[in-house]
Amino acid sequence: MLAKVLSSAVLGIDAYRVEVEVDISSGLPSFSTVGLPEASVKESKERVKSAISNSGYRFPDDRITVNLAPADIKKEGTGFDLPIALGILAATGCVPPERIAPYLVLGELSLDGRVKPVRGSLPMAMAARRAGHPAIIVPQENGAEAAVVRDIKVLPVQSLSQVVGFLRGDVAIEPQRSDLAGLFEKEGGFDADYADVCGQAHAKRALEIAAAGGHNLIMIGPPGSGKTMLAKRLPTILPPLTFEEAIETTKVFSVVGLLPEGRALITRRPFRSPHHTISDAGLIGGGHLPRPGEVSLAHHGVLFLDELPEFKKHVLEVLRQPLEDRRVTISRAASALTYPASFMLVAAMNPCPCGYYGDRTHPCRCTAALIHRYRARISGPLLDRIDIHVDVPAVPYRELVEDAAAETSSVIRARVMAARGLQAARFARARIFCNAQMSSRHIRSFCAIDEASRRLLETAIDRLGLSARAFNRLLKIARTIADLAGAADIGVAHISEAIQYRSLDRGGRTAH
Repeated sequence: MLAKVLSSAVLGIDAYRVEVEVDISSGLPSFSTVGLPEASVKESKERVKSAISNSGYRFPDDRITVNLAPADIKKEGTGFDLPIALGILAATGCVPPERIAPYLVLGELSLDGRVKPVRGSLPMAMAARRAGHPAIIVPQENGAEAAVVRDIKVLPVQSLSQVVGFLRGDVAIEPQRSDLAGLFEKEGGFDADYADVCGQAHAKRALEIAAAGGHNLIMIGPPGSGKTMLAKRLPTILPPLTFEEAIETTKVFSVVGLLPEGRALITRRPFRSPHHTISDAGLIGGGHLPRPGEVSLAHHGVLFLDELPEFKKHVLEVLRQPLEDRRVTISRAASALTYPASFMLVAAMNPCPCGYYGDRTHPCRCTAALIHRYRARISGPLLDRIDIHVDVPAVPYRELVEDAAAETSSVIRARVMAARGLQAARFARARIFCNAQMSSRHIRSFCAIDEASRRLLETAIDRLGLSARAFNRLLKIARTIADLAGAADIGVAHISEAIQYRSLDRGGRTAH
């Protein structure tokens, strides 16, 4: 007898529907799975057999063939266990086949019949809604995550026998519901605050501009000057995630299996800080079984690269595509996967190998050649893609001990959100959301400058030897500074401040 159960699998960070066809025919006992199954899918036969037997149902001693359609896409993961088991029980008449048809089913089975959680339940629930299913059956632990998707019933289950009882009409399962407003409110405030940072007014201003315009930023300063402390507080002044952004971010974490236990939705902008020993596949994504990398886990958030020159050069160079395109494409012989990667890059580096070049209290022992080699680890094209370069000097003693109240993150965040509001209105008809995403066409439309500003820019470009990309970066930064000031037009003061944030173009740190 033939039975069909609908399930789902993940490709990239999106899910697609999979038809699990189970055919039981007379012949020597066997269990074969076709449809390009990976090892974890092939091993499901042992889990399914034990789960059915230990749940009190008869496992057929016949020839069993399981087909996963479409058969031209590799199937990964353990989420097909439950649909395969239900297909076998439907084919043997234990479960009415017509009762299974409306549902999309996913779940891993333990040997005693318990249903265990799987990765990617959020995109799978979205795929079920797109396909018109009225409900989806998911493991209990995935219920809250899947219930974030609107307009579809989510039925959380704990065991195979519970699902069978429900399909027979003997057991009722209460649909899981999710309070979306409560999920955002439950997040609460941040543990860190910019009020904790002593001094560094110039660096704080640069980070405020970066947050207001979505600009990439690099901080240069000696060890202990507060670069990491400043970077970790950047999410506290960024605008809150919208629901759509939260869904996109949660999909990435769900597929990778990094969604925190008990969390249905990522409601705070992610902050990712990989170690400098990371590989290119770990940073960008890929591997034998492609999965998202750190740039995708930082989607709609911050990617912080501490000690930037210590990263392998080829690892840094692969950042160029996501910084420009805001997505990553992983190409393989059989297929190409695209992951989202719209993040703010925040990097930190020492001014020289020993870290004390230009410091007033610690002598630098590095030669000009050593400093040049250290700086050369970061290529010009990558630096061109970083809008803001800011020096972070050591904090003087008097600033460490003074009691002057510093601005809190909430005050800075209010200014950032006001500037983002102006940008949202400006780009209402465009497919961009902040100044950093402006193309050349947008710059011509929204970054007009007067003659005095033009002369100042010309002088800066001639003296600093800026590239065309760096010229556009200056205009974007100036536009953000004007937005923070509530100015409709870019003025000389905005251009002057923007030029200050290109310190690495001034060549002041390449020689003694």
